[in-house]
Amino acid sequence: MTEVRSAEPVAEATPATAGPAAGARRGAGVRAGAGAALPTVGLLVALAVWWLVARLELVHPAALPPPADVLTAFVDKPARMLEHTGDTTLEILIGFALSAAAGVLIGLALASSRMVERMFTPLLVAVNAVPKITLGPLLVVALGWGQRPILTMVFLLCFFPIVLSTATGLTTTPADLAELVRSWNASRWQAFRKVRFPAALPQIFVGLKVAMPLAAIGAVIGEFQAGEGGLGYVIQQYAGIGDTATAWAAIMLVALVSILLYTALVVVERLALPWVRETTSSR
Repeated sequence: MTEVRSAEPVAEATPATAGPAAGARRGAGVRAGAGAALPTVGLLVALAVWWLVARLELVHPAALPPPADVLTAFVDKPARMLEHTGDTTLEILIGFALSAAAGVLIGLALASSRMVERMFTPLLVAVNAVPKITLGPLLVVALGWGQRPILTMVFLLCFFPIVLSTATGLTTTPADLAELVRSWNASRWQAFRKVRFPAALPQIFVGLKVAMPLAAIGAVIGEFQAGEGGLGYVIQQYAGIGDTATAWAAIMLVALVSILLYTALVVVERLALPWVRETTSSR
């Protein structure tokens, strides 16, 4: 007779083995939910403080109207406000793109030669130190009205953080990666393309994220001086006639555009540099 053996039972996941994985998934879900909710909570707290300050008249209503008045001012003229928002957003994006391209190229030049760095770094620092608002009238005289002086203002405010972060990232390649490149006997171009530039990308994105809100500031300053439209133009025009609620509505739209563009840049960073979150500690 052949011996009949019972089939071995299939191992089932026990709470001891399934617990860590399930707990990790639950923890990730909780963190994702908290990450989505916390900005909303912060916004509500800021609105509550704003309402309380306006309610108690700690600031004169002519300077800081209640949030409800600001919302009403936007609802009364949504098409006009959105049109000016589109103008300002376009100026921010174009100026930021120009400053990003120029900033990365200038940073590459500074990182490639110590002589170039010593020659031009003081000049770049001096240009960055000049209060940009003082250049507004001169830009109008030199470039006329319209987008050109506005884009120039955005560029002047944005480019220095990008230059600095690019040069810093390219000159601080981790020692182990530099040693690996030397062991390969790689050419200078291969070392740059395979190691130095990818290693510098996190630092470059730091400069881009610093520059993005500055682009919104530059666009508004430029529209104060030379704008024929845009949210800066709206702020100046309506504040000048005492309609501060509409001016504050435009200010809130500038803040909203800045937040959305910054968030989009963070998403691009995470998609372009997936290894950064995997190789660095998270909070």
